[in-house]
Amino acid sequence: MKHRRLAVLGTVAVLGATAVTPAAAHPHHRDHHGGGLDLTLIGRYGTGAFDEGAAEITAYDPRSERVFTVNAERGTVDVLDLSDPRRPRKVAELATPGANSVSVSGGLVAVAQEAADKTDPGTVSVFRARDGRRVDAVEVGALPDMVTFTPDGRRLVVVNEGEPDSYCADGTDPEGSVSVVSLDRSGRVTGTRTADFRAWNGREDRLRAEGVRIYGPGASAAQDFEPEYAAVSPDGRTAYVTLQENNALATVDLLRGRVTRVEALGTKDHSRPGQGLDPSDEDGGARIGRWPVEGLYEPDALASFGGGRYLVTANEGDARDWDCYGEEVRVGDLALSPRAFPDAARLQRDDALGRLTVTDTSPRDAQGRVTELHAMGGRSLSVRDTSGRLLWDSGDDLERLIAERYPDDFNTDNTENDPDSRSDAKGPEPEGVTVGTVRGTTYAFAGLERVGGVVAYDLSDPRDPELAGYVNSRDFSGDPEAGTAGDLGPEGLTFVPAHDSPNGRPLLIVGHETSGTTAIYQIG
Repeated sequence: MKHRRLAVLGTVAVLGATAVTPAAAHPHHRDHHGGGLDLTLIGRYGTGAFDEGAAEITAYDPRSERVFTVNAERGTVDVLDLSDPRRPRKVAELATPGANSVSVSGGLVAVAQEAADKTDPGTVSVFRARDGRRVDAVEVGALPDMVTFTPDGRRLVVVNEGEPDSYCADGTDPEGSVSVVSLDRSGRVTGTRTADFRAWNGREDRLRAEGVRIYGPGASAAQDFEPEYAAVSPDGRTAYVTLQENNALATVDLLRGRVTRVEALGTKDHSRPGQGLDPSDEDGGARIGRWPVEGLYEPDALASFGGGRYLVTANEGDARDWDCYGEEVRVGDLALSPRAFPDAARLQRDDALGRLTVTDTSPRDAQGRVTELHAMGGRSLSVRDTSGRLLWDSGDDLERLIAERYPDDFNTDNTENDPDSRSDAKGPEPEGVTVGTVRGTTYAFAGLERVGGVVAYDLSDPRDPELAGYVNSRDFSGDPEAGTAGDLGPEGLTFVPAHDSPNGRPLLIVGHETSGTTAIYQIG
């Protein structure tokens, strides 16, 4: 067994004893001697807005040394001067109503913008980074939620989530899709292709049998698939797209503008050693254990590494909750199969599984009793190959990490200091992830949306990554709503390599949607 060493610098104090049994007492919990990676908070820009999405997705232009941060509250992209990373300052803003995502390449800035009615087609606008001048714009699919450039900067990959506005009789459920936008060197649009999912219509039953979740009331596969995030291969020919609510991964041929495959991601067995969870917000604190629950990975962000052979995913989890249909239910409110759960009475206590939020789409027997419990999210990071095959999962490392470092604030929410309040619903909730290379070693950096902070894993061995560091610039003694609690709700992460950094050191730029802050970490 290797021992895990966590480097934690910046505003974080190392806390005392954990409320869970130390990892050494769990022979199946793999501790790692991390790479000693230091993440030091060196700068911060604050908007002063709380819980308004005022600092979400980030991007960086090395030519102008500027950071571009989506500010949903103002309907803009804030432009920050990062020439001195210790003192980022706002110098301009791009008028981008409905902005959801931003990406930068070759001095160009692309912004994905949803329409005033999110079920209508959205827009991608292209700007010059140096002066903010708008170069061009193009219509894309409904609710463009993520945009990224291909490595050569000549195409944009736009992930159109296509969420419904409701599942009522008069509701609208647009199709999800991926737009591929071609650009000339000046940033003008020269063509657009749309990769849709209509080829899967009529194949819903087969997809469900393979484990793909298709369950929106009355929805076809093309309507039900809700693309979330894309990672592009190094050669720019292929995009890998998470279908979060569907617990699946799509592969897109960017040259032809076609979806070529959809693969189910499977479930995580929380009854296995090292794969546990804390399922209750009423069990007196951190109580991580093995339970008869299957976790739906449902990743949000993902990133490509290893020459494009591997994908790392942040297994956030998500549920559908719209007018006329919501899938979330607590275990304590379900009728459980006595054959599958002979100890149902014990399991359904509030201090056991009773409070855990699961989906009501779980399998049932002939009497309508639930035979499997499916929770949203894996509370973990995973490494997969590009076909979606699972190679590694961090198991219960993230919850144990928080319990060890912050026993008094374990699984608290991002909007208030309420310890253990997220244990019944996705735990620390890893959402954003990016990769970067520091002195020849590739790392994954992931933001933990609820409790806060950024965790780093050494990806040198994709089948056995090592926990390398964790930093949390949240102040648990502060008041989140008053703006005295530091950084809350990390979402968008951008790695800046040393050769592109204003100070010659690798940086990590993190947008925090809850606190409305953009934090600058130096990596050592």
